[in-house]
Amino acid sequence: MAIKFGWSEVDITPKEKIALCGEFFERVTNEVETPITVTAFAVEEDGAQAVFCSCDLEGVNESLVRHARAKIKAPGLNPQNIIINAVHTHNSYTTANPDLDAKQYHNAVSYFLNRMPEGCEYIPADSAPDQMSPLCALDFVTDKVAEAVSAAWNSRREGLFANGFGRAAVGMCRRVAYADETAKMWGDVDTAYFTELEGGNDSGIELLFTYDMDKKLTGIVANIACPSQVMEQRTVISSDYWGKVKILLREKYGKDLYLLALCAPAGDQCPRDLIRWVEPETPIKDPNVIRENPKVRRADPSMFDIKGTWTIGRRIVNEIDFALSDVTEYKSDAPFCHKVINLKLPLRRVTESDRIMAEEKIKAFFNGKTRVNYMDSAELYIYAGILERFDMQKERHTVDTEIHVLRLGDVAFATSPFELFLDFGNRIRARSAAKQTFLIQLCSNALGYLPTEKAEKNGHYSAYVASGLVGHESGDILVAETLDEIDELFNI
Repeated sequence: MAIKFGWSEVDITPKEKIALCGEFFERVTNEVETPITVTAFAVEEDGAQAVFCSCDLEGVNESLVRHARAKIKAPGLNPQNIIINAVHTHNSYTTANPDLDAKQYHNAVSYFLNRMPEGCEYIPADSAPDQMSPLCALDFVTDKVAEAVSAAWNSRREGLFANGFGRAAVGMCRRVAYADETAKMWGDVDTAYFTELEGGNDSGIELLFTYDMDKKLTGIVANIACPSQVMEQRTVISSDYWGKVKILLREKYGKDLYLLALCAPAGDQCPRDLIRWVEPETPIKDPNVIRENPKVRRADPSMFDIKGTWTIGRRIVNEIDFALSDVTEYKSDAPFCHKVINLKLPLRRVTESDRIMAEEKIKAFFNGKTRVNYMDSAELYIYAGILERFDMQKERHTVDTEIHVLRLGDVAFATSPFELFLDFGNRIRARSAAKQTFLIQLCSNALGYLPTEKAEKNGHYSAYVASGLVGHESGDILVAETLDEIDELFNI
């Protein structure tokens, strides 16, 4: 039976000011650097179905996924077959979880507010009168996701597809390891104590192209192990480097071309070369990124600024061009199947001594303070997270985890709801039964970082208990279960 594809793109660029998601300082803006969108790609063959929906968001929490699925109007489409992911831009909406207190829309802030003693006042950043609330943002974004998914499903037609592969320097490890067996995200390498970057990188670009029956290119699926975070420190709305990829592709292949951007496991990756450090063009606020008297390097443009997004965009598009020129086989049918798996992964736990230490740190922090703000929350992130986990582990032992595994011909797709460290993705790809494996992180939920055992021992942000719900043991289980499911789809 011939395979059917459908595409849709919906603009989600706000008209009013929004709170940007990510970072440990508050950013409110309506300044648009590049528009932000959601893009949906529907696939159906002989009863098997899936709709991928890639969002220019920092993450997609469980509420967003649940509300979007409930709003979708697509006859014959099972809502559980809708796969919603984020490209992890820090220049898009903060969306609330209505099951939580309205203030708890950002983990760092919620940890902080939950541990404030009586008599201490939290001073929020000034908000504009026309600012969209996180609850309204949730409603707006889920409306648009539902619109895109419905349109893609309802527009599906028989088509052709082809596979491709490219290679471009986009993602690099952002965790710096030192001689004292510690590590630091964004750590300074210009010191005698620097030993190595904690992890590697993956320059591969997994590509899939769709065509109509006349072999006209209709869409591109691109999978890269790097979050879209060049502009993360800036107070603008931006689709980051993926927006530039889309602009450049449409200049060459037509304004009707669709692009589905998928972020592969990249919890320890960034678009910056920490060895050849290039300073931001203008000051930034994050103290972890500020360098004292940095050396001048001849390397990439600043990967904190717009020039960097265009550089990455051109690199990706050049590789897509090469891959398209190599296409000789157009497939009209292929084995297609889709499984939704619900895993119960073990909760990462803390000890009684961890709890005591955290209580002491927090007590000392608040001593004599009567007013605190958002920036202060960063100092308590690790300790408040330990206390929250200590309370959580009294009532639960596992974390519900939705993953999707698909086969399309000789290609596999597999998802996870984590900022999954690169090594886990490498293990899946290396042992996958498929000729090509697309891996999608930050999908179907937002369960935080999933670090390696090495990162947990070395510590710092992304490896703290507060950084995610599960630890490296869960990563091992996720790898094994994903490989088993891929094997089953490929009849191994």
